[in-house]
Amino acid sequence: MQKAIDHPPRTIMEVFQGLPEGTLAELIDNQIYMSPSPIFKHQKILQILFRKLSNVIIDQNNGEVLMAPFDVYLDETSNAVQPDIVVVLEKNLSIINENGHIHGVPDLLVEVLSPGNKDHDLIRKKDLYERFGVKEYWIADPDTNLVLGYQLVNKSYEKIHEEIGTFQSPLLDLSFSF
Repeated sequence: MQKAIDHPPRTIMEVFQGLPEGTLAELIDNQIYMSPSPIFKHQKILQILFRKLSNVIIDQNNGEVLMAPFDVYLDETSNAVQPDIVVVLEKNLSIINENGHIHGVPDLLVEVLSPGNKDHDLIRKKDLYERFGVKEYWIADPDTNLVLGYQLVNKSYEKIHEEIGTFQSPLLDLSFSF
């Protein structure tokens, strides 16, 4: 829903928040990044991962699993992202505003790589998620089905997984192949 503009935006966050609903955009360190709509292979692997994760987490009442586009405000001034999959475990559900978005740090985030912006997920967003303390970060490549997993250890990401067609999360105590 569009809202009326009462005054010109004064901050980059206000510019971001004024974008039309559904815009594929993220605000990272006061810089807006926009993306084209995903391709079929991206959406297909996203669907598989979302279904597997939600079957376990939601069905067992352990938290929530959300799929992009959905804004996650890591802070209120300069960082709002749209991860492909967001996992918020039961003890952290207070960060979800049921009438809005997530305001805080989710427990686990998944990104599916897209052609042309792999560095965005592999470097820029990995660094951002590490800095904000996301416990686990998973990256899936739809071209190869390679899955990379990172776990936060002493405020730094350590690679804990690199395998084709397999997702294995210590945080969720979950492993599956696709």
